[in-house]
Amino acid sequence: MYEPIRTKSVHSTPAASDFPHRSRDEELDIQLAGHLAALLAVTDELRGPAADPELDTAAERLSAEVARLRGGRAPARAVPGAAADPAPLHRRAHTLAARALVVAASRADTAAAILAAERMDAHTAALAAPAAPAAPRELSAAR
Repeated sequence: MYEPIRTKSVHSTPAASDFPHRSRDEELDIQLAGHLAALLAVTDELRGPAADPELDTAAERLSAEVARLRGGRAPARAVPGAAADPAPLHRRAHTLAARALVVAASRADTAAAILAAERMDAHTAALAAPAAPAAPRELSAAR
């Protein structure tokens, strides 16, 4: 009446895997390097044509951290852009720094966590700062 199954089930796990697995630490390294590389790209966009020493220093530190996580391979750098409104870029950078902070804390990487927290603070301050006042316009004397 009932015949037992003679073939292997599709749900059984293979004895030996044919593809390499990464450890949890390796996966977290990859995630952290990705978040920091994305943060570096946004930082490069924020740098713009005007030289800002604070953003230049931050970009160099981010680049060094990504290279450390990738085994010495330097990350690709974006060309500094000229954004009309930097607020969306600061919000994006803050979000990326927050993600990097979570992964760095999960992996117990103090250097990356400190860098991410500093970048979060810098972008929060940039968002909270009032916009630069517009240049005064010349009034024409109409008499």
